[in-house]
Amino acid sequence: MRKTTLFFILMLAFGLASAHAGVIIGGSRMVYEGNEKEKAISVENPDAFSFLIQSWIEDATGNMIKDNAPFIVTPPLFRLDGKQKNLLRIIRTENSLPQDRETLLWLNIKSIPAKSDTEHNTLQIAVRTRLKLIFRPESLVDETPEQHVQKLEWKKKGNQLVVINPSKYLMNFMFIRINNKKVVDGGVVMPESSAAFDLPSGETAGEISWKLINDYGGTGPVHLNKI
Repeated sequence: MRKTTLFFILMLAFGLASAHAGVIIGGSRMVYEGNEKEKAISVENPDAFSFLIQSWIEDATGNMIKDNAPFIVTPPLFRLDGKQKNLLRIIRTENSLPQDRETLLWLNIKSIPAKSDTEHNTLQIAVRTRLKLIFRPESLVDETPEQHVQKLEWKKKGNQLVVINPSKYLMNFMFIRINNKKVVDGGVVMPESSAAFDLPSGETAGEISWKLINDYGGTGPVHLNKI
C-alpha cells in the first residue's frame, strides 16, 4: 500500500471517530428500600453538545417490563443540553414484587448524541448504561448482604463451583477465586437460589476466596472457605 493512500485512510478514520466524553451517571447501582417513596440518580452532560436521554426498567432476564411495572422512570425521555445536569427519579408504582426477599431489576439509561448541522463525517454512537436496580423489602432494610455471607455454601460439581445462597439477599460478587486463581470476575447469586461457575483447568479443591460488592459499589473484606 502506498504511503499517500495509507495517510488518507488514517485521516478519514480520525475524522469519522471524533471522540466525545459522553454523559456521566451518578452511580453504578441502586438499592431501592421498601420504605422509600422514590430514588433519584443524576445524569450529567460534560460536553458542549446535547444528548437525548431515554430510560426504562427491565426485569432480571433483560426484558422490558410493559404491564404492571413495579417502577417507573421519570422523565423517560428528555433532552440534556451541553454542560447541564438532571435527575432521573425512580418511583415505585406496584406492590407486585416479593416482600420476603430481594429482587433484581435493571435500570437502563441510553444517551443519544444530537447531530449538529455543521458536523460532517462524524460517527454518532448511542451508549446504553445498565445499572442493577435491587429492590429490598422493608422487612430486610435493617441488614445487608455482607451480614449473611456465612450462610453461603460452596460445593464442587463436576468441573464447576456451585454457590448456594439460602439467604433473602442478592449476593453480588466482585470476584471468586480458588487457590488464588480466577474463577470469575463478577457474578450474581439470587436470593434462595444457586449459581455455578466453571473452575480453572486442574483446580478441583482448595481455598475459595471472594469479595462482595456493597450497596454503594464498593467492596467488603475478603472471605475464605474450602472445598
